[in-house]
Amino acid sequence: MFSRFFSLFGGLAAVTFAASSALAPEALAASRDQVFFQSVSGIWKGPGEIVAGKYKGTKFTCHLTGEPAPGGETGMKLDGTCRVGVFKQPMSAVITHNGKGYQGKFLDGAEGKGLDIISGSVSGDKVVMGINRAKLNGAMVASLRGDNKMNITISVKVEDQMVPVIGLTLDRDMDSIAVGSIR
Repeated sequence: MFSRFFSLFGGLAAVTFAASSALAPEALAASRDQVFFQSVSGIWKGPGEIVAGKYKGTKFTCHLTGEPAPGGETGMKLDGTCRVGVFKQPMSAVITHNGKGYQGKFLDGAEGKGLDIISGSVSGDKVVMGINRAKLNGAMVASLRGDNKMNITISVKVEDQMVPVIGLTLDRDMDSIAVGSIR
């Protein structure tokens, strides 16, 4: 029952250093984006809820690890799990810069049981990704709230309106951060 929800939910959540001004505008933008993705690297966990649709009111928790995109590309790789009661679903995503925006996949992409990332942009402490699966179009918005909290909203397009369907609040897992040694 919930595996279909998690398949569509994909590896969300959710969810990068400044360059010199001598870089070309595209390279400078990619470097600013990279600062965002580096800032969200790490282990995140927290609750979420389905706020619309057939499973409205369903609460779940996620435990996700974000790291820089493979090969030094601008973007990120996300792995982890989300759980509803005894049901546990693996989550994964890869998001990379493609020159003018972003592309990637949640789970195995729209050809499988997941979603495709078809566009995206980073602005300060927020990223907006366009998502698609067959006739379903929508967006995932991830916003940092300080260094250790992130809010994620997934919305789908219904007629001419974006309708929020999933909300998630993640906290950085401070217990997983090494703080040095004690002698």
